[in-house]
Amino acid sequence: MKREHHQLCPNPGDSFMTASSSGKSKLWEDEAQDGGMDELLAVLGYKVRSSDMADVAQKLEQLEEAMGNVQGSISQLSSETVHYNPSDLSTWLESVLSELNPSPNLDSLTAVAGAVSAPPPLPPPPPPPADDSSFLAPAESSTITSIDFTDHSQQQHLNRLHKQRDCLIFEDASSSDYDLKAIPGKAIYSSQTQTQTQQQQLESPSSRESKRLKPSSVFNPALFSSPPLGSYTLPNESTRPVVLVDSQENGIRLVHALMACADAVHQNNFALAEALVKQIGFFAVSQAGAMRKVATYFAEALARRIYRLYPENPLDHSFSDMLQIHFYETCPYLKFAHFTANQAILEAFEGKRRVHVIDFSMNQGMQWPALMQALALRPGGPPAFRLTGIGPPAPDNSDHLQGVGWKLAQLAETIHVEFEYRGFVANSLADLDASMLDLRPSEVESVAVNSVFELHKLLARPGAIEKVLSVVKQMKPEIVTVVEQEANHNGPGFLDRFTESLHYYSTLFDSLEGSLDTQDKIMSEVYLGKQICNVVACEGVDRIERHETLSQWRNRLGSAGFAPAHLGSNAFKQASMLLALFAGGDGYRVEENNGCLMLGWHTRPLIATSAWRLA
Repeated sequence: MKREHHQLCPNPGDSFMTASSSGKSKLWEDEAQDGGMDELLAVLGYKVRSSDMADVAQKLEQLEEAMGNVQGSISQLSSETVHYNPSDLSTWLESVLSELNPSPNLDSLTAVAGAVSAPPPLPPPPPPPADDSSFLAPAESSTITSIDFTDHSQQQHLNRLHKQRDCLIFEDASSSDYDLKAIPGKAIYSSQTQTQTQQQQLESPSSRESKRLKPSSVFNPALFSSPPLGSYTLPNESTRPVVLVDSQENGIRLVHALMACADAVHQNNFALAEALVKQIGFFAVSQAGAMRKVATYFAEALARRIYRLYPENPLDHSFSDMLQIHFYETCPYLKFAHFTANQAILEAFEGKRRVHVIDFSMNQGMQWPALMQALALRPGGPPAFRLTGIGPPAPDNSDHLQGVGWKLAQLAETIHVEFEYRGFVANSLADLDASMLDLRPSEVESVAVNSVFELHKLLARPGAIEKVLSVVKQMKPEIVTVVEQEANHNGPGFLDRFTESLHYYSTLFDSLEGSLDTQDKIMSEVYLGKQICNVVACEGVDRIERHETLSQWRNRLGSAGFAPAHLGSNAFKQASMLLALFAGGDGYRVEENNGCLMLGWHTRPLIATSAWRLA
């Protein structure tokens, strides 16, 4: 297959709409001429010819209807089909149908969407208009109308079918320059009612809106199971052929396409991966909310890996800081990280007259005003507070760390805290040496080392994390606070890493959906999207988002000569109160794990705070 290099769009909603419709139409024409197997179903183990898709879809409907009418041993049949994965899907469906209900004549089913089976034979539907040469029509004119049947019993049967299930219709009135594969369903259209229905649409926009798809917005891990039988029913009205979409079923196809594409990449089968990554864009547009966004970011990352369009070097510091500020405002993860780390530092500094914090993740210094205010309120007066901030260089060589220091100095003067600040610019924490930090004897000054979402970046370079932990030991700190993502994105196998990151970021995106500030939420999604791109598309030293779990960090820090320092019950209670103040805390959960605190969304932990002392 000839590989086309399409431009990747930064907008999640548009990432895969850039491929030309002519190229896709050519692909499907070739597929129809070859009579080959459907690519996506073939990857999942089902042998279905593209030309038989309509027939198979209608057999699925017949099977579902027959299963609904069987009162006997249906439970046994259902339990057996859960684990049975027939290769020849069409033949298997026909055999199951014959067992359940030998009377229906499957040959009477039409191969193109538009025929409805009923006990008495139906008159053939009127032919489509002369200009309808394709099953697909422009989205702007896609509607559904019913046929006026003369047989009253037939009409009753169709009404009964209509009440059993809802038919979801996908339309995109804003775009008609891309194609979708027709998903066959019982769409019956009549040329006689076309003009009348189009006039009704113009008069009542709400009726058109009511037909739009209402997809699920939450990523569901259960989608990794085998897809259920699809259900498409006869709608009330239609004039033009349309694409009928079952939202949940399309969501299953979307996840299967993502996993199949990742597996193809894992096996270096880039021809298949290229075909599948295009399918992902088609399935994603039928979803909404978190699932659509996260699928689009993962599809973009897969496409970059397939076409070797790797992301450039990390974003300039100012833009990265801006994205992190939006993330800070949108959700409580960074607030939780700063609060729990500050609580551990505050308790370690109790009774100390001079304290020194060395921050490996200075950024905009958002963590430290709260600690400075807590020190100012300490009984007996505040200690002298020294802060050393470490951060990456700015592209324009500006001294942004010094600007952060000036702002903190102004706050310290306002709350009457003796303050000293020094900023260090370093390309990597591994470049630091303890002699550079002007350390003072421990009896004079107590040291705390703080790292928020920084240590995992050292895992890209062999020996870097060991060197940094050795330098930290030379600082002789009272406490070391570490906040990291609770995920394993550093495994050697690409497919396992992809699966884990898909679960992790789907949960994160889902938690952002409750944000009221649209701008903050969008920028937060960009912030997370950059991480997804790095995890999936990059390798070697360029892949810096190498998150590891709390148990893995326990092993690393324990081997380096550190012992865990339990975070107190006060930190747990106060963190819970913090979440209660943040959007009511709905969905967010704090849990204690062997002296460490974790923040998660529903049942999934997402970040973990731990504290350490010299062993």
